[in-house]
Amino acid sequence: MIEPFDIEGKVIAITGASSGFGHHFAGTLAAKGATTILGARRIDKLERRVAEITEQGGKAEALPLDVNDSESINKFLDQAYKKHGRVDVLINNAGVEAGAKTYQTTEEEDWDYVIDTNLKSAWMISKRYTERVLEHKQQSGNIIMVSSITDSRTIKGQFSYAVSKGGMTRMTEVMALEAAKFNIRVNALAPGYFLTDLSRLLLESDIADEFIKGIPMRRTGEFPDLDGPLLLLASDASRYMTGSILVVDGGHICASL
Repeated sequence: MIEPFDIEGKVIAITGASSGFGHHFAGTLAAKGATTILGARRIDKLERRVAEITEQGGKAEALPLDVNDSESINKFLDQAYKKHGRVDVLINNAGVEAGAKTYQTTEEEDWDYVIDTNLKSAWMISKRYTERVLEHKQQSGNIIMVSSITDSRTIKGQFSYAVSKGGMTRMTEVMALEAAKFNIRVNALAPGYFLTDLSRLLLESDIADEFIKGIPMRRTGEFPDLDGPLLLLASDASRYMTGSILVVDGGHICASL
């Protein structure tokens, strides 16, 4: 019998784990018995997070990872597989934005920075992960994309970020179709507006109060609001889910126009 939301003993790799959602996810998953492998460029922040998790009785490891570097991706996954022999879940969380820029004010370097980090890297690491699932003859694999409600609704000044998340949501669906034959599930968590480094510019601005009134639940998200949906996707409770986009936004995408 499968225990809903049970992730005890699972090995879970998280990209962009030095701050924001990834930082929180690592603690949530470790508290439920998973071994979390934290990847990011800022290894000092990762090590501090690992120390916090360890002090609380969880299992966590820090590995350097530049998601825009194919060699770094390979090394990150190889180190995880060498130590554990498997990675049960890969969470593609790494993401950036280029400031409040429209399509007209976005420069080529802004576009490349955001699309490469948010979209291209998620494809690259998912591809490399799939190769290792097959090589190590894992019975199954699980990829979780961290998309956003900006994949379908946005405001002015989020051009490259919104495009990258729209691409990530579509990539989730296509990859789910193509990965099913390998028994790899691919789903996406699509948060609404939470206070992170990426959303701070908007949520601490003069228009924040008016913006929040447009959310049916009249508040922004708090990190624990993501715990249940995250555990659903990371566990076998979602064993018959693939290609799903799980929205957690206080009703924002169905708000009245």
